[in-house]
Amino acid sequence: MNAPHPPLRVLIVDDEAPARHRLRDVLADCAGQLATSIVGEAASGMEALELVQRQAVDAVLLDIRMPGMDGLECASHLNRLAAPPAIVFTTAYDAYACQAFDLNAVDYLVKPVRAERLARALARAHRLSPAAIDHLREAHPKARTHLSLTEKGRMVLIPVADILYLKAELKYVTVRTGAREFLIEESLARLESEFGEVFARIHRNCLVAADRIREIGKMPGEDDGHFVRLDGLDERLAVSRRQYSGLREKFKSM
Repeated sequence: MNAPHPPLRVLIVDDEAPARHRLRDVLADCAGQLATSIVGEAASGMEALELVQRQAVDAVLLDIRMPGMDGLECASHLNRLAAPPAIVFTTAYDAYACQAFDLNAVDYLVKPVRAERLARALARAHRLSPAAIDHLREAHPKARTHLSLTEKGRMVLIPVADILYLKAELKYVTVRTGAREFLIEESLARLESEFGEVFARIHRNCLVAADRIREIGKMPGEDDGHFVRLDGLDERLAVSRRQYSGLREKFKSM
């Protein structure tokens, strides 16, 4: 006789307490179809990321629309874990907006969630591919609040508001904050597309936080070389001739 499967360890993530309570009730209603164990609740994407690193989680019921870090961004960070959980999104979107989920074979539950539908979604829940998450973010665009990477087996979150510059170096991008440097595996062009309102290009390989520019000057001993200096950083960053005029105009208007 086959041993019974252990209960599926589920994390509930929703910024609204009534919605979390309803999911608890609906999971209880599913007990006859699927054994589950609720291992925690989170009211935000940030809280969810902290819990998943402290507690083993098989599946996350993840609300999409949350203040700050939304569900799609949270999912992209969860995917960087060594053993990411399966994800089922919960959403108040209408059927038309859910086409992006259908096209990318991503399971989702439309609120109010029904027990039979929830049991079916959890029974087939799987890890999302990075490509699927990218396509979902294209359909529901919103710039991330954080970048992420893994160091020594732990996820590190870098607030976008703390980033001074992003510099492409071979296949990595160096992320510089006031405290230290990080290396991430993302495209500089992709980062510029997502954060173009926050960062200004100064060189083909470098973006800087526009609101941190404190000085634009000429490189000593060079006829046409220029640099920028940022608040909180003494380092001079080279500005290409192609980017200088536009950057100078932008800086004057700030």
